[in-house]
Amino acid sequence: MPFGGNDWHSLTQEETLEPDIPICDPHHHFWDRRPARIPYQNYLLPELYDDLNSGHNVRSTVFVETRAMYRPDGPEEMKPVGEVEFVQGLAAAAATGLYGPAKAAASIVGHANLNLGEGVAPVLEALQAASPQRFRGIRHGLTWDDDPRIANNSYGLKDQMPDENFRAGARVLARMGLTFDAWMYFPQLPQLVEFAQAVPDLTIILNHIGGMLRVGPYANRDDEVIPTWQKSIAEVAKCPNVVVKLGGIGQPRTGYDWAARDKPIGSEELAETMAPYMDYCIQQFGPDRCMIESNFPPDKVGHSYNILYNAFKRLTKGYSETERVQMFHDTAVRVYRVE
Repeated sequence: MPFGGNDWHSLTQEETLEPDIPICDPHHHFWDRRPARIPYQNYLLPELYDDLNSGHNVRSTVFVETRAMYRPDGPEEMKPVGEVEFVQGLAAAAATGLYGPAKAAASIVGHANLNLGEGVAPVLEALQAASPQRFRGIRHGLTWDDDPRIANNSYGLKDQMPDENFRAGARVLARMGLTFDAWMYFPQLPQLVEFAQAVPDLTIILNHIGGMLRVGPYANRDDEVIPTWQKSIAEVAKCPNVVVKLGGIGQPRTGYDWAARDKPIGSEELAETMAPYMDYCIQQFGPDRCMIESNFPPDKVGHSYNILYNAFKRLTKGYSETERVQMFHDTAVRVYRVE
């Protein structure tokens, strides 16, 4: 049985719930011939649309950088421009409607090294030139944990957000009207509070409910981990320039066994598991600062696209129609200026 593969997903099938709810999926990736780590070495338009066309009313998506298709030569800081050039081509193909009705990569989040400080400006200008209609901002990996069992960011830097060079780069982003996707682990959230306060004009999108960890040194410690996460999320939510993505807990780093099961999880159990995390974020940020995400294909190791969005629909049943439309569609469209 393939680990998290499509044949495995087919073992648990459900009818799509509430298929008319409009969706903007604000977080997915593309790559081709990616080295292992997850089983989806290829995730391009055909693979994405297999998921987008599974029954839900996905109208648009946002691509988020994944360090793929970088330029092979030229200045190091300009190499990430290659990824946006690559995705711009896929987005143009998606816009033809050939693959399905959803406008995939209607907005694009690339990468630029904010540690360049003011020197990041020409990189951002090059990213804009690579996709004038779709480029909306960057993501910069911040993940760091002292425990060697936890994977760290690609720059190998522990404390980036407090660094004045990094903050200077962030101010360039804000000045250019671009957004910042922040990917970190939950023990780093206090740093995010200080960073958000230091750059108040920057719109910050906190990825994956703030990076929950329940493996390595955090395994079997929910009675400590979850209250710590809750306290930090509440502090981050006080920063009006931060919004949060609801999702990203389908990967093994959260300590759930979904990917290792003989039969994939169903949406009822998935909703029950995710609800405490999602509800807490919604209560703290409010629906107009929350966006429901797939994080595919990384989260695909744990469940199918249809099951995931069924679960999101189940766990948001208690919210009003307006609040649900905000979380499924409108917040993402507003923040990423999806056209």
